[in-house]
Amino acid sequence: MLLSIKYNFLFVHIAKTGGTSVRAALQPLRWRDPMYVPQYICSRLSHITGHRIGSKFPRHSKIIAAREMLPQDFFDGLFKFVFVRNPWDLQVSSWHHVQKEHAHLLRGIDSFAEFIRVKLDPERPYDYIFDTSIQWQSDFVKDLHGKVLVDFIGHYESLQQDFDEVCRRIGIAPRALPHKRKASARDDYRRYYDDVTRERVATYFKDDIETFGYKFE
Repeated sequence: MLLSIKYNFLFVHIAKTGGTSVRAALQPLRWRDPMYVPQYICSRLSHITGHRIGSKFPRHSKIIAAREMLPQDFFDGLFKFVFVRNPWDLQVSSWHHVQKEHAHLLRGIDSFAEFIRVKLDPERPYDYIFDTSIQWQSDFVKDLHGKVLVDFIGHYESLQQDFDEVCRRIGIAPRALPHKRKASARDDYRRYYDDVTRERVATYFKDDIETFGYKFE
């Protein structure tokens, strides 16, 4: 989550949706923000204490955290935005990420189909890497009553175009997004699925698919 007082925005950062690139593009704005130094001090204090003093929002906080922590008038006046991603494509991205950076987690898992089966197994023990990308994206943008709290939903599939709109809304010139953590050597996401894995993802991420209008296409 990225909060700017000067530019009056709150960016809700969902993992593996292009958010690292968005943060990198917006990061220079922090130096122009009169509240940057206090925010930095709070961030460091939180880090030093093992995040026991609640003085910062974690990178992948849900918007309900900001809604509860910030004054209502201030929260309501922020331009709140998020980027989301097709759930089927997101799971392919997760598969490649785990293969590349956490291969030890794949012992006994030798196919994408098995990866999906294990990952979405409700009896599986908690694992931070797996569980980060099976959280429903819709939970990041809704309150406890299911109301969407963000003002703009951008899509990974049109990342630069939608980011240009974000720039317009916060009053800065459009800027090119850097390619942070860009995946390579991967095929079209649809080629990874058979009927069973496709339906498993569709069932598990039903709310995301309906909320953000995604299809397997």
